[in-house]
Amino acid sequence: MLMKGDGVMNNDSLQELVEKVSIESFDRAFEHQAYFNKRLRTTGGRYMLNTHHIEVNFKYYEAFGEEELIGIIKHELCHYHLHLTGKGYKHGDQEFKALLKQVGAPRYCSSLSSIQQKNKNVFYRCKDCNYLYERKRKVDITKYRCGRCKGSLLLLEKGIDS
Repeated sequence: MLMKGDGVMNNDSLQELVEKVSIESFDRAFEHQAYFNKRLRTTGGRYMLNTHHIEVNFKYYEAFGEEELIGIIKHELCHYHLHLTGKGYKHGDQEFKALLKQVGAPRYCSSLSSIQQKNKNVFYRCKDCNYLYERKRKVDITKYRCGRCKGSLLLLEKGIDS
C-alpha cells in the first residue's frame, strides 16, 4: 500500500500509485498530475481533456479502500492513454471498452451509500392527529405545523416504523 507515515492516502501517494499502475497495466508512463478532488460528488474520478490531469473522489477511497481506488485509476488511465494516442477514449467507443477489459478496469465504480441516502425521503408524523407526511427534504419542525390540525410535527428516525 502506498501511504505516507500517518497511514492516510494523500495527493503525493496518489500520484505515486497512478504512476505505478500506469507502468504495470499499460506499459506507459503517466506524465501529468493526479490528485484528490473532494468536491466530486457522483463520480469516482475524471480525466481532464485539456490538462490531461486525473482527479479522484476521496470519498471512494474512504468507503471502499485501495482496491476500488485502483479500479478508478485504471478506468481514468484508459481515457488518458487512449486520448493521448488519438484513439477512441469516450465511454461508448469500442477501443475504450476493449482497453477496459484488457486491463481489468471497471466500467462503472461502486455506488456510495451517501449518494443513495440523498434519494431517500424524510417522514414526519403529527403529534396530535398522527397524520404521516413524506417529504424529499427536511423541514424545520419549529416553524412548520400539521396542515390538517395545526399540531406539532415529529421527525421519524427510520421512516414509517418509528
